[in-house]
Amino acid sequence: MNWIFLFIAGILEIVWAVGLKYSSGFSRLWPSVITLAAMFASFFFLSQAIRTIPIGNAYAVWTGIGAAGVAILGIILFNESADIRRIACIGLIIAGIVGLKLLGSASGLQ
Repeated sequence: MNWIFLFIAGILEIVWAVGLKYSSGFSRLWPSVITLAAMFASFFFLSQAIRTIPIGNAYAVWTGIGAAGVAILGIILFNESADIRRIACIGLIIAGIVGLKLLGSASGLQ
């Protein structure tokens, strides 16, 4: 269950990071409210996950989900570069997330 909490925390990190762009420096009310709510919820779920997942693994997975997700949404929503090297680097981040999850499962962590 804690890996599910960590995944939710990572998705919410994507929401708040993209929300920062839409909030225009917290000058727009509703995007700012959504961003702050997603921040709070992301930290809450991360705090639940680290009860059993080592903090090093949890933080790396959390930031990895956020980094890869925001980079992908940057390409989709904001017309950022989709250069093959950039895509390859995003793939490396995702490979690291999967590796940490597999290592966490192999060591008996829940």
